[in-house]
Amino acid sequence: MSSLAVRARPRFVQGPLPILAACFLWGTTGTASAFAPASAPASAVGAAGLVVGGCLLFLTAPGARAVLRRADWRLLVLGAVTVAGYALAFYPAVQRTGVAVATTVALATAPIVLGLRSRPVVTATAVAGCAILVLGGGDARVDLVGVALAVVAGLSYAAYSAICAHLIDLGHPSRAVVGAVFGGAAVLTAPVLLALGAGWLASPAGLAVVAHLSVFTTFLAYLLFGRGLRHTGAAAATTLTLAEPAVAAVLGVVVLHERLPLVSWGGMAVLAVALAALSR
Repeated sequence: MSSLAVRARPRFVQGPLPILAACFLWGTTGTASAFAPASAPASAVGAAGLVVGGCLLFLTAPGARAVLRRADWRLLVLGAVTVAGYALAFYPAVQRTGVAVATTVALATAPIVLGLRSRPVVTATAVAGCAILVLGGGDARVDLVGVALAVVAGLSYAAYSAICAHLIDLGHPSRAVVGAVFGGAAVLTAPVLLALGAGWLASPAGLAVVAHLSVFTTFLAYLLFGRGLRHTGAAAATTLTLAEPAVAAVLGVVVLHERLPLVSWGGMAVLAVALAALSR
């Protein structure tokens, strides 16, 4: 085995692999949310997952309180606002303009903002593959307010990624940074959840969905994402997260028995090639 391959393997395991694992968990969000009670507003489902998951991240992160004391409080506040902003903008975007358009706009915005300058060919290819995958069915509907909310969600995600990567580069432990930022986001989002109504949480389906969103798609996923940011720049990390809709599409076919058109499978192949090139 060449020395290049020996060096590349641990770099892949420490950087891209945890991020791709987080994408797999994020990709289960849509499938899990489909089992939420009909009385639960989409924004409330996302807010509940963030509140519980954010508290878990803060309470279990060694050094999170030290980060709150030592790190630049302005960055921590901005990080918490952008995390909360993503959840509160993305779910209404899905309601207004549909999963396909909202997912494509939100997930493509961050790589375009952060990755197009440093890796233009790979980033553009990944974004194109994602768009073909998600929009290939041809049944997308475009709502300008929904698209604007999806852009806000994408910009929020790009800002969160850049802020956390910067704090980690300054020497703060990745888990502590994620815990501090998400703890703040949970505090900001809790009043929104109460305002939207949380009575649906008393149902078994509501509890099961929030348990999945909080433990798997928030707690574990963002631990993995923070770990990956220790060895991967924010630009590459946000491009790698375009793997999420591919996971969501496959789960939709397998679990929800949805039909994926041939052109979407082609988009998934293009996306896979771009992400493989980026991971190398």
